[in-house]
Amino acid sequence: MLDFRKRSLVRRLVLLAAIWTLFVLLAAGAFLTAQFRDAAIRRFDQSLAVLTDDLYAGSTVEDGVVKAPFLTDIRATRAYSGRYWAIFAQKSGGGLSAIERSRSLFDSDLMLSTAQIDRLTADPGKTLYFDMRGPQDKPLRAAAILTRLPGHPDPVVFIAAEDRSPIDDDADRFGRITALALLLLGVGLIVAIVFQVRFGLQPIFRLRREIAGVRSGKAERLVGPYPEELEPLAGELNGLLAHNQEVVERQRTHVGNLAHALKTPLSVMLTEASQQGGVLAEVVERQAQTMREQVDHHLRRARAAARSQTSGERTPVEPILDELAVTLERIFQDKGDGRGVEIDWRCPEDLCFQGERQDFMELAGNVMENAGKWSKARIRAEAKADGEGRMLLTVDDDGPGIPAEQRAQALKRGQRMDEHTPGTGLGLSIVDELARAYGGSVTLDDSPLGGLRVVLSLPRAEG
Repeated sequence: MLDFRKRSLVRRLVLLAAIWTLFVLLAAGAFLTAQFRDAAIRRFDQSLAVLTDDLYAGSTVEDGVVKAPFLTDIRATRAYSGRYWAIFAQKSGGGLSAIERSRSLFDSDLMLSTAQIDRLTADPGKTLYFDMRGPQDKPLRAAAILTRLPGHPDPVVFIAAEDRSPIDDDADRFGRITALALLLLGVGLIVAIVFQVRFGLQPIFRLRREIAGVRSGKAERLVGPYPEELEPLAGELNGLLAHNQEVVERQRTHVGNLAHALKTPLSVMLTEASQQGGVLAEVVERQAQTMREQVDHHLRRARAAARSQTSGERTPVEPILDELAVTLERIFQDKGDGRGVEIDWRCPEDLCFQGERQDFMELAGNVMENAGKWSKARIRAEAKADGEGRMLLTVDDDGPGIPAEQRAQALKRGQRMDEHTPGTGLGLSIVDELARAYGGSVTLDDSPLGGLRVVLSLPRAEG
C-alpha cells in the first residue's frame, strides 16, 4: 500500500487539484443538463396548458352531453402523430369514462393512474402535469385539469398530451455537448495546474539542485536567491554546512596533533633502539615500528572518514590512472624476462571520484601496485560509472591469483599470501579500510586474465 505522505509533492498537489476540478466539473455538467431539461419541460408544459385551456374553454354541454370544440391543430387529427387530447367524465366511484378524444389516438386511450386521478380530485380547477405512457408505448408529457361544466352532473377531466421524446433527445444531446466541453475544459485546467505547480515549486527544485551541487563538490554553499518562504531554510542549510566544515577541520587538526605528538617519541625510541644492541633493543625497535604503523593506519582512517563527510572534493579519475600506469610500468620494467609489465587501462574522461586526490591515489595505487607485484606481464584496469552516485574500479592481473578461501584473509592487516614476495602485507588492507571509510567496498574475484580481480566500489561525483 502506497504511503500518501511519501508521494511526490508535485503529484500530490496535481492529484488533489485534479480530483477537485473533476468533481466540480461533473457537478456543473449535471446541474446544467438538469436545468436545460427543466427549462425545456417548462416550455413544453406551457404549450400543453394552452391546449388544455382551449379544450376547457371551448367545450359545451348539450342535453347533458359534453361537446368538444373544433380545434385547428392538424397533428391531433393524424393517427399516432404524438399530439393527443381526451375528455373524461369522473364517475361516482372515482373512475373515468371517455367522452371524446382526438383522432390521433386512433384505437388507444390516455390512461391516468389512480394516483394521478387522486391528485386531480384533490386539487380541482388547477392544471397538473404528469409523465405517462401513450400509444405505441411512447413516453408522453400530459397536462390535465378536473373541473365542472354547467349542465353536466359529473366532474369533467380535460387532458392534453404530447410525445416528450424530442425533449429527452435534446436534453441528451445537450448533456453530451456539455460533457465534451467540460472534458476539454478539465484537461486544460489540469494542464494549467501542472504548469502552475511546476512553476510554483521551481525554487524548491533549484534548492535541491544546489544542495546536490554542494554534495558533489560543485559549490560550497547555497547562493539563491529564494522566495521569502524558503530563504530561512537556505540560510539554515548554509549555517549547517559551515558548522559541519568547522567540525571536520577541528577533527583533522586534533588527529594531526595527536599523530605528531606520538610520532616524535616513537622516532626517539626507534633511534635509541637502533643504536643499542641486544634482545631488548630489538624488541623495542620492533614494537615501536608496529606502534608507528598503527598510528599511520588510524591517522589515515580518521582523515579519510573526516574527508568523506565533506562534500566539496572532486577528483578526476583519468589523469590519476594515466600517471599510475606510467609510474608502475617503469617500476616493473624488469619483470617478465625483462619485457616489463604492460598496463592497459580505460576510463571515461568525465568520471570523477567524490573525495580527495591523495586518497584515490592511495586506493588505486595500492591495488595496481599489488597487481604489478604478482602479475607476470599484464595488468588491466577499468574505471566506469555504476548507477547513481557510484563508480567501479576493476583491476585484473595474470598472476597466480588468490584461492577463494583465502581472499577474506588477504584483506586483513599484515596478512601476506607469500613470504617470498616483498611487502608488508598492508596494501589490500589499507585499500579495504580506506574504501569503507568512504562508504565503499573491495571485492576479490577470479580474473579473466588468470590471476586476481580486485573491484573497488566508490562514491562518484555527479555531473
